[in-house]
Amino acid sequence: MSEAVRVLVDGDACPVKDEALEIATRLGAQAVFVSNGGLRPSRYPGARLVTVSAGADAADHWIAEEATSRDVVVTADIPLASRALEKGAIVLHPDGRAFTPESIGYALSMRSFNQHLRETGESKGLNRAFTAQDRSRFRQELDRAVRRLTA
Repeated sequence: MSEAVRVLVDGDACPVKDEALEIATRLGAQAVFVSNGGLRPSRYPGARLVTVSAGADAADHWIAEEATSRDVVVTADIPLASRALEKGAIVLHPDGRAFTPESIGYALSMRSFNQHLRETGESKGLNRAFTAQDRSRFRQELDRAVRRLTA
């Protein structure tokens, strides 16, 4: 018997936790929310909540260690996305964009470049607003990814 499909969510600042739980539950996958801030269990019935130590990147480390080819990892963290891809996981940004082995190098380079711009004061580092279209794209892509793993 194969391992159950899981949706591993980098949960502290994820704007699509409700959507991830709903889709995972509907498709028979386990939703696992990982955070170091703690989440209220009553808000996410049916999800497995993992609270890690308060250290920097502790949730990322937990997800990277746990990820397998039977998981969909939801994160905006590019280094975590890279580590999860190395483990064979499908990786989605909360806006629905997929990180792939082909795109992750560019994403890491842009992250480094943007960090340099912030450090030199050339950029304020503001992120674009999360939109209803982002939420819709995420729902579609997560549904597609979980179905692919459960087929």
